[in-house]
Amino acid sequence: METRIVSKSNPRKATVRLCVTAMLMALNIVLSMSIFAIPVLGGKVYVNDIVIVLAALLLNPAEAFVVGGVGAFIGDLLFYPAPMFVSLVTRGLQAFLVSYISHKALQSKPKLASVVAVAVGAVINVLGYTLGKIFVYSTFEYAMVKLPYQILMAVVGGAIGYFLCCHCGIRSVFKKTVGEN
Repeated sequence: METRIVSKSNPRKATVRLCVTAMLMALNIVLSMSIFAIPVLGGKVYVNDIVIVLAALLLNPAEAFVVGGVGAFIGDLLFYPAPMFVSLVTRGLQAFLVSYISHKALQSKPKLASVVAVAVGAVINVLGYTLGKIFVYSTFEYAMVKLPYQILMAVVGGAIGYFLCCHCGIRSVFKKTVGEN
C-alpha cells in the first residue's frame, strides 16, 4: 500500500494541503523562538505545542509528522540545537500518533477521539522530552526540575490546540476547503 502526503486526484486540494502543511511547519519553527516563550520561574514555556496539536488534528499522520517533528527539529536547529534530535523524534511521534488516533479511532465520535489523541500526545511529549533531557544533559535531576514545565506545556498546548480545532471552527473550514484525509 502506497502512502502519499498529497493526493494526485485533485491537484487544487493537493496544493492547498501542501501549503497548509508548510504554513503550519513555518509557524511551529517561528514559535520555537524564545521571544514567543512565556517566562516562568526556572525557565520558559514554549507555545509551539499548540500548532503541533492543531496540525495533528487537521492533517494526516505523514503531514502531521512533517509539521511536528521536522518543524521542531528545524526550530531547535536554528534557535537551540542541543535537543534537536529529541524534538524530531518526540514531536514527530506525538504528531503522528495524535493524527492517527484522531482520524482512525472512534470515528463516530470525532471530538472524543481527538481528546483521547491529545491526551496520548501529551504523555508522549512529556516522556520523550524527560528522557531526552536525561540523555542530552546527562542528569536525571535536571530533567526532574524541568518536568513540571514540560507537563504544563503539554497540557496547555494540547488544550488550546484542541479548542482551536474543534470549537473555533478551524476543523470545519479545513474540511470544506481541503476535504477529508
